Amino acid sequence: MSSLRKKTVSGLFWTFTQQFSVQAINFVVQLILARLLVPEDFGIIAMLSVFIAIGNTLVDNGLTSSLIRTKDADQADYSTVFFMNLSASIGIYLIVFFCAPLIAKFFKQPILTDVIRLYTTTFIIRAFSQVQQTKLTKEMQFRLQMTVQIPSVIIAGIGGIIMAYKGLGVWALVWMALMQTSVSSLQLWLRSDWHPSLIFSLEKLKAHLNFGYKLTLSSLLNTLFNNVYNIVIGRYYSAAQLGFYNRADTLRMFPIQNLATALNKVTYPMFASIQDDDAKLRSAYSILMKQVLFWLAPVMAILVIVAEPLFRLLLTDKWLPAAPYFQLLCLAGLLYPIHAYNLNILNIKGRSDLFLRLEIIKKIIVVIGVICAIPFGIFGLIYFQIVSSILSFFINTYYSGRLIAYNTLTQLLDIAPIFIIAATIGCGIGWINENIVHQLSLPDYLVISIVGFVYLCLYFLTSYLFGIAAVRDFKNFILKR
Repeated sequence: MSSLRKKTVSGLFWTFTQQFSVQAINFVVQLILARLLVPEDFGIIAMLSVFIAIGNTLVDNGLTSSLIRTKDADQADYSTVFFMNLSASIGIYLIVFFCAPLIAKFFKQPILTDVIRLYTTTFIIRAFSQVQQTKLTKEMQFRLQMTVQIPSVIIAGIGGIIMAYKGLGVWALVWMALMQTSVSSLQLWLRSDWHPSLIFSLEKLKAHLNFGYKLTLSSLLNTLFNNVYNIVIGRYYSAAQLGFYNRADTLRMFPIQNLATALNKVTYPMFASIQDDDAKLRSAYSILMKQVLFWLAPVMAILVIVAEPLFRLLLTDKWLPAAPYFQLLCLAGLLYPIHAYNLNILNIKGRSDLFLRLEIIKKIIVVIGVICAIPFGIFGLIYFQIVSSILSFFINTYYSGRLIAYNTLTQLLDIAPIFIIAATIGCGIGWINENIVHQLSLPDYLVISIVGFVYLCLYFLTSYLFGIAAVRDFKNFILKR
């Protein structure tokens, strides 16, 4: 277990370095673009998000996840998946190409036809390097992935900013995505020690598809319903309103997705390596869940409190209508990483059938909820996201908990102290900010700094005094040499 600990800690370090370095650069680029472009430009791209996400899911077919969990994967496995993904990417692109006018008509945005046809070439470009990246992840070579991603983001970001400054509007966002995908894929192809052989095994493909197709159906459902709000807002409201919602959602997902993605890249192969030992798996999962929420909860609480000055400082006054959306979305997203890790338990246990069943159940709930929320406008949709997130927690933990003897109530009791401390301090600081700090008319950067500093001091001090398990786990697992 000590070697696994060292490998995991090393993987965590390089993955967090990669994830936060890449996203920090991307964050700065997005801030600059938000100042140069208008909300409608971001709304147009948000309309595409569901089709891009569905396309990427269909291209992969869940095969890369199958490769990671296959302990004895060989050249035949990797090559078969490579050629399957490449063929799928071409097929999916052709379907989207011919369906582009229908999508544009649905959203009543004629420009979408050309935007979709250019943007979705990323399907084919990404397929050339998907297996290389999967192999690096399986081998936990996150340092190499970091040195690939950072130049890609920098080059694409500079190009996107120049094009936005020149007045290209939404096309600056399209070409930026193409540049980032192209530079990343080229580097992975050149720097990876793996390249495909002229091998295609139907037997291997069948084995991977047997696991992957259920995961793909689950991912399709998840992707479709994760983007259902973009679809509904884009269809029934203006592109500007979708742009406000999209920026709010993107900003709140910055801490959530960075933390979740970084940990997921390391923990999925780590969980897979101990999939047959339920006691170790349960212990590792428990530590992970508490660590994620311990660090995420105070960040989200601070963001809720300082939403308005934050938007004004970073994005200018033209984006202030997005601040109330942002506050509610932060609450809805707090359990996001926990959903992902509970579902990972199902994957590494080979229960992709159960994964699919859960997604169907949750999506039925989403359909009913969205239909009921539409008459209440965008705020009705966002409030339902909070309700949906809570319901998903109980559904996911019930099934995954049975596989590793870690039931919903036990998980809830483990994370409850973190929520109680974060919420209590948040309410107190929020009241002080609204009734005292706000009256002083301080500069936005000073308000954000004061609120953040005071909150974090109180949060960490209180957590230490009350002996929160996450503090002890962090000292034992991360700081112990």
